Amino acid sequence: MKMRRYVVLFLMAAAMVSVTGCSRKNNGNPPFLDKNVKGQIIIGSTTQMSGDWETVWTNNGADSDVLRLISGYDTVAQTKDGELIWDKTVVKLAIEKTNEDGSKTFTFVLNDGLYWNDATEVTAKDYLWFYAVFANKERAAAFGLSGNAGKDYVGHDAYYDGSAPVFAGLRLLGDRRFSVTVAAEKLPYYYDKLMVSLTPYPMHVWLPEGTELLDAGDGIYLGGNVTAEDIRETVKAARWNSENRVSCGPYVLKSFDKSAAMAVLEANPYYLGNYEGKRPEIAKIFYIKLESETQLDMLKTGEVDLISGMAEGVEINAALDMVETGGFEAVSYERNGYGKLLFVCDFGPTQFVEVRRAIAYLLNREEFASQFCQGYGTVVNGPYGLAMPMYKAAKEELDERLNAYSYSQEKAVEELERGGWIYGVDGGPYQSGLRYKEVSGKEMLGYEDKIISLPDGRNLMPLAIEWLSSENNPISELLDIMLVKGEAAAAAGVRINRTTVQFAELQNWVMRDVSQGVQYEIPTYNMFNLASDFSAYYDQSYQWTQDENLIAYGYNVQRLSDPELDRLSMDMVYGVEPGDEKGYQKIWVDYIARYNELLPELPLYSNTYYDVFRDKIRGYEVNSLWKTVDAILYCTVEE
Repeated sequence: MKMRRYVVLFLMAAAMVSVTGCSRKNNGNPPFLDKNVKGQIIIGSTTQMSGDWETVWTNNGADSDVLRLISGYDTVAQTKDGELIWDKTVVKLAIEKTNEDGSKTFTFVLNDGLYWNDATEVTAKDYLWFYAVFANKERAAAFGLSGNAGKDYVGHDAYYDGSAPVFAGLRLLGDRRFSVTVAAEKLPYYYDKLMVSLTPYPMHVWLPEGTELLDAGDGIYLGGNVTAEDIRETVKAARWNSENRVSCGPYVLKSFDKSAAMAVLEANPYYLGNYEGKRPEIAKIFYIKLESETQLDMLKTGEVDLISGMAEGVEINAALDMVETGGFEAVSYERNGYGKLLFVCDFGPTQFVEVRRAIAYLLNREEFASQFCQGYGTVVNGPYGLAMPMYKAAKEELDERLNAYSYSQEKAVEELERGGWIYGVDGGPYQSGLRYKEVSGKEMLGYEDKIISLPDGRNLMPLAIEWLSSENNPISELLDIMLVKGEAAAAAGVRINRTTVQFAELQNWVMRDVSQGVQYEIPTYNMFNLASDFSAYYDQSYQWTQDENLIAYGYNVQRLSDPELDRLSMDMVYGVEPGDEKGYQKIWVDYIARYNELLPELPLYSNTYYDVFRDKIRGYEVNSLWKTVDAILYCTVEE
């Protein structure tokens, strides 16, 4: 398993939750600040924290920020420039060996002096136990996981289905020594080090006391017949714990108040540093929820010190005015991601590509990007961001190959007619109002209550699309004006019904996360407005899989079935030698072009981000790949 440090990052804001005690009457001194601590800052985000701090389940951008601040000691580090390297603070020795069968073994020796913040030593077991537990199908399923942990390693499939008692590709070789063997059929892999980027989890916290991780010479396994029920309580407690959470990163999560929407973090005295040995100099961080309409006011009055990832043009202009006045600074960087409409492709009207294309034609994306970005962004036509080197290298070719879906009611109607949306409510030829399409069999699944059954036996599906958006979201409001309430959609025979919920609720519907409620398992909404940001590595493998286990884990939330797109997403990284930029680039362009044909999502824009902060924060440097949670380690606070 590649322990991916990104999940699709749902950037759009959730409902505002007020921060207790944050009154603007405080004149720059919110009452929750610790008067006995020097060097503390308040970081704000318009995304609502859920309190689920682990990427192996479902967390959003704000949760991920907190997780990255408290996590550390991965075997692989990403530098400021996006290079993947062995983390020398963690790894004393890394030995690579190609085996006779084509597999490749990586042996790691850990440095001395690595400790969790509770003074427990970090050992090799902390890097391996997760696979011994959650690569097993039954145990993984009991916790809402797919069991794909370590799917690229030798012996995974046999351990997953229980036919082998040990996970052969993972070896426990000592207290500070372990190895990972990547299966021959998974090689070559373009981002080679990423395959063995392992994250430690505190075994003594996640598993009951006395649980043993063993290796008799042929692979790791859990001692005793450990069932999901045996570890249910400890796993649940570890996953959701927010009070002095055991971790090994630069900061410790001291507390999280969900009602006040505030997480409190303190510098971890046991942390040895990042890949450059850098330790935090800011003693305390308050991470709070902001509302986009008032966040700059809060910055002015000292209720927040740093706002990152500002995307809306109106806000950016206001922030730059503050900088010009004095007392504040701003930095900008191109986005390594994009905003989008995500379509659900396995039920309702959006299962049909002609409908997805019609929606693209019915939204004037150029005008949308102009209004929202105010010159700080532009329309993109695929799953990429302006910062990506692949995009920069292939821009001319993409301009030639991709359909820009320029605003055209006429082309939207052509797509709908081509797709069979040619009937009125009575089954006769379409004249006006809402369009209908004759459907049968699986096409009706999930939309049965909306189907009109005619006396002649035909079943008609209405071109009514259910859109779920998040509260207090400027993107949602602009889409509502331009797409839902605009004349073009209605004139083309399309109706879009908008429902608004808190962001955490929206995530549950996107993921169909039954662990959060049985209602989410039932397909209900056809469209969501979200955003995706990427790390330095662009790996879309398994993104379009049809494996239900992987889909449950968070892959292919669009539920699109297309063998060609799936193949391209895999070939882009599997089968391309590290360093073969031309080989990778060619498949990347083909992948973007196929996506553009199918439109499982409608890209809306990519933009330039701005971070704005009080000038008491010194040394703050970010770029498209090096964000606030990375940069803060290099910052100081001038009191």
